[in-house]
This record gives sequence, structure tokens and C-alpha cells, in this order.
Amino acid sequence: MQEVVLCAAAPQTPGSGSGAIVLHDVQTGTSLASFKQSNSGPHCISFVETRDGQGGFILAAQQEKSVLNVYNFQKDQLAFKIILPEKPSCLAVDTSGTFCAGGTSQGRIYLWEVASGILYNSWDAHYRRINVLKFTHDGAALISGSEDSAVSIWSVARLVDDDTQNELPTPYCTLSDHTLPVKDIVCGLGAFPTCRVLTASLDHTVKLWDLSSQSLLTTFHFPKPISSTVWDITERLFFAASLDGSIYQVNLFRQRTEKHAGQTIEAVGGAGVSDLIRVADEDSNSRKCLITVGQPITVLTISLTSSLLLVGTSTGLIHIYDIASHQLLRTISTYKGMSISHLATMLKPPDLVGHISLSLGLGSSADAKDIIPMRPVVPFHRIKDSKLREAHEVTMMLPVQDETPGGIPSAYDYPEADFQRDYAFFVQPNAISTSEASSARVASLEAEVENLREQLWKAKGINDVMWETAVRKVMTQEKREAIVED
Repeated sequence: MQEVVLCAAAPQTPGSGSGAIVLHDVQTGTSLASFKQSNSGPHCISFVETRDGQGGFILAAQQEKSVLNVYNFQKDQLAFKIILPEKPSCLAVDTSGTFCAGGTSQGRIYLWEVASGILYNSWDAHYRRINVLKFTHDGAALISGSEDSAVSIWSVARLVDDDTQNELPTPYCTLSDHTLPVKDIVCGLGAFPTCRVLTASLDHTVKLWDLSSQSLLTTFHFPKPISSTVWDITERLFFAASLDGSIYQVNLFRQRTEKHAGQTIEAVGGAGVSDLIRVADEDSNSRKCLITVGQPITVLTISLTSSLLLVGTSTGLIHIYDIASHQLLRTISTYKGMSISHLATMLKPPDLVGHISLSLGLGSSADAKDIIPMRPVVPFHRIKDSKLREAHEVTMMLPVQDETPGGIPSAYDYPEADFQRDYAFFVQPNAISTSEASSARVASLEAEVENLREQLWKAKGINDVMWETAVRKVMTQEKREAIVED
């Protein structure tokens, strides 16, 4: 159980060099693994963790190219490349790794199924460039933010519905209260549409939305344009960063002292469109709510324990702050001269190259492929094809376990006798049907023999009676003739 940071660094000037995707230990900053040949911009990397007995993968859309790089944690080299229909401006994969969505600078969105590569839908979602795409935590909705200042919510079920393929997709709702380009989106926990969403824009605001009512709850106004934001998993606070290096902490709960009840905790905001909360640099508690980095900030993330704030800059530095005290704990300075385009925290994959977990009982790292196979990723199709949708061939790995650690039989246990019987039933239906027909024929013949045997006994009985009657008549006649002669 070790927390790591997934970091992506790209050249500050596109085409001036090669970037990389690297995993660091969050406590020490040590590099654990590196994936080369990747130059990805902001919101252009997404990953799926290793779980359910299947290895995870990383998808990285390349800058200025219509190419998508695919990596898995078991190799430090590029697995393969996928050629896309257009140059992507952003990318997102749902948490289960089922669907992948890509946005373009022309405002178009593509939706693929990862395991089959089928292009389920492609449509003009916005008038201008799409800056960010996010799936809700349950994968039921896709959220897009654009340069046209609009945020659209799309139902994934409607996007993949066969009956709506000839119709232009319509959003579940459109959040249009921003006045300048939307730069970042954060989804809260909960199933769609009961979850809440934060949207950050260059219009100096971060807005809190309730998707179930499709309404704006609160607007937070900042002194500077906001380019990135991150939300605590408990939704108690969020951080908003500007390009000039200022990070604002906004608490969504506060203490209030009442005359009779004493100190109580109440939520901040929630009054709707008219609710505006201003966050200023010159507040009396600015030391508690403001972190000054002094460098342009490109991305923010929070550790799994919600105790550390990780800040990526355009100069290639990763600053790690303690959230409670805002103290700078350490700086990872491996990428000087580059720009940090992606930061995310996760548990260290058990199949990570060079760090295979000993609990797997493997002799070498090469054996990890047999224990944890890679989750299926198929090259994406560039056009919609109804025939492929009808065939819908999907590679699937079924989890098979011998026994649970406690000795309780697993739900996937399959006795050998039952397996052989079911295998023969499904694989050799002709043989089974022939055997069944033969058995029925034998039973029929045995019944017929038994019937004939009964008829034979009846005929024999009749014959015996007739014989005895004839013999008696002859003997009686002979006796009479002998008496007459005497």
C-alpha cells in the first residue's frame, strides 16, 4: 500500500524535445518507473489502475499529432500507437476503463469503447475548442468544458444507444453561466445525477453546480483568472490556481457561534445564482487561504490521504505542500526546462515494471503477465461502422480465483466433474444428441421385446390348451373304438 504520483512532463515548446510519463514516490520523490516518447498537453492523459486481476494502462494524446500512445504498467516502453481521426485537445477515460472520450479544437467529441475499439459516437458538441473532458465517478455521464464558456453534460447511455445513432446528441443539460473559456472541471463523488461539479474559468470564477436540479449553487470570485482547480475527496474544501502562481484555498464549511447553541458547523453558499462569495488577496486570513508559488501553475492534485497538495508548474517543478499548514515539504526538480502537464495520485500498481509485488509469488517480473494480464485495449476505429456495432466483439478477461484467503470457496470455483459435463454439453452437442437418440432407441426396442415376449407366452398358452384338447379327443375316440371291438 504505497502511494505514488503519476506525472507527465512535456517540452515547453512543442516539437523541441521528448517528454515522459513518470511515477514518483509521494513521500520521497524517488522515481519508480518512466515511460518515454510522450509529449502530452494538459488534460490529455488518462489512466486506469490495476484491479480485478487485470493490469492497468495509460492513454496519452500527443501534442500537435493525431496519435494516442498506449502504455501498460508492466513495460517501460510504448505498447502501441493509435491513429485518431483528428488531433485531440483533451482526453478522458471512465474509472472502469470501458469508454474513452476525446475532444478536438473544432469542438467535436469522439466516444470509443476501449475493449472493442468501436466508435460509438462523434458529434459537434461546442462551437470552439474543448479544453477539458471528465467522466462522473460512476461513468454514467460525460462533462465537457470549452472555449465557448459553456459546460455540457452528456448521458453516456444515450450516446451509445443504437436507436439514437442517426440523431444529433443533445446534452442532459448545459451550464452556461461562465462568460470566458472554461479551463478545468472537477466531479464530486456520488452517482449521476446526484453528484456536484466544480467548474473553473478565466472569468475569475469557480462555480459549484448541482446536476440533479441542473442549478448553480454558488459562485466563488477570485482576483485573478483561474486555470486549474482540485477538490478534496470529502468536498470540504477546494484549491483554485491562477497562471501567475497564486493558489487559493476555499473552505466549503465554516464555524458559526450562536448565543444558545454555541459553535456549530454550517455549509458555505448554496443560495443559487445570486450567491457570490469573493475571495481576495487582502483578507485578514489570507495567510490561511493563499499559497504563493511564484511560477506559472499548470496542474493541481491532492494526495489520497487528503493531507498533501501537489502543484505542477510550467518550469518543470512539482511542489508538495502540507494542506494543514501550507508548508512546502519538498520539491521534485527532475524536469527543469519542461512543463508539468499532468499530476495524479494512485496506489502503486502491483504489476509495476521493476516493482513486482512479492505477494504475487512470482519468480520473475516476466511471470507477472501470467498472473495479471493487461486489460484489453484495441486500436480505435476512425469512422462509425454499423456492422461492427452489430458484431460487437469484445475481448474480456474473466477473474478466476482458487480460494479466498480465509479458506472459503470462491464464487468462481468450478468442480472438475461439472466442468467436464458442461464442456461436453456445449462443445459436443452432436455427440450428446446422438447418445441421447441411441438411448431412446434402446429403450424403445426393449419395450418392444417385452411386448413380444408377453405375446409369445400368450400364444404358447393357447397352443398348449389346443394340444391338450386334441390329445384328449383322440385318446377318448381310441378307447371307444377298442370297447366296440371287444
